[in-house]
Amino acid sequence: MIDPEDYFPVRKKEILLKAEDTVRSFDSRIVQSGVTLKDSKRDILIVNSLGEIAEDTQVRTAIYVEAVASQNGSLYRGYESFGKSVGYELFETGDIDVVSYVSEKAAHRAVTGLSAKPSPAGSMPVIISSDAGGTMIHEAVGHGLEADLAERGLSVYSNKAGEKVASELITVIDDGTIKGKMGSYSVDDEGVPSQKTVLIENGYLKNFMYDRLTAMEKGKKPTGNGRRESYRHIPIVRMRNTFIAPGKDNPHDFIRDVKKGLFVVKMGGGQVNTVNGNFMFEVVEGYMIEEGKISYPVKGASLLGNGPDVLKNIEGVGYDIGWSVGTCGKNGQGVPVADAQPTIMVKSMVVGGQI
Repeated sequence: MIDPEDYFPVRKKEILLKAEDTVRSFDSRIVQSGVTLKDSKRDILIVNSLGEIAEDTQVRTAIYVEAVASQNGSLYRGYESFGKSVGYELFETGDIDVVSYVSEKAAHRAVTGLSAKPSPAGSMPVIISSDAGGTMIHEAVGHGLEADLAERGLSVYSNKAGEKVASELITVIDDGTIKGKMGSYSVDDEGVPSQKTVLIENGYLKNFMYDRLTAMEKGKKPTGNGRRESYRHIPIVRMRNTFIAPGKDNPHDFIRDVKKGLFVVKMGGGQVNTVNGNFMFEVVEGYMIEEGKISYPVKGASLLGNGPDVLKNIEGVGYDIGWSVGTCGKNGQGVPVADAQPTIMVKSMVVGGQI
């Protein structure tokens, strides 16, 4: 592993400059760029009152690229990121040129937004691409499956263990053992070994994510989800790598079955109420579907709905899967996570836009 502490500053500078040059040279309408290169090495040693001793070294590296395009007084922002729980071999090895890939994605998104039309509003079929990553599953579903919320009646999934809460096509997993993913580690911040936890299986709620405290209170076993930002914070229940498992459908077939709907390529920020499951997400890159074909890019679109209702409304799950990375905030703490989903087809969702 190429340790961040041993990686030459000159190479870090080269990565930053290459990303900026790639964004700026993509199109003359790009007027602003921003590149963030983030690395960390975390050595932890845990000694608890049970007499257990555990230690781990966690190395993570990520790049975040932003581009702003301008035309006739209009501005549009594009954004992309990539990261893993590895050192700087993130940029030295692999099948893709990570810097070019991330930079071109951000620039393309910004330029495409300039020609986008206002999104129509109303209920319609929505296809969410695997390229969107798992933002929706993380926010609209994942937080509601954290035991400190669910076991205290602060989640729409409270008291629903064993019940059908999603389409039978849906299996949701939180897994801290996947090699290279941002939310992976050997032990959590309470010394519990990391593991794979199936939360929803074929539509049925199987489990919640537990830290030691919540598990002890409820007579359950901890699932390795006790995480903290640093030694200055207390461990709380947090997600790791959370995703919808791939299905068996060909994702390319979904579009041709839609007469009028929305194809979501990239999600943005949003808000979620874990108590009732209601959510609202911005669509950063989206396209209208007309008569089974991608028609034109849209702007100003948002997705509104209820987590359990949307999960029950999913009628197609692709065999592909796409990952996204980020920092998840909760109770004033931020921890690195990854989330993912295959391409999914939702029978009907409320799309916010222009009436």
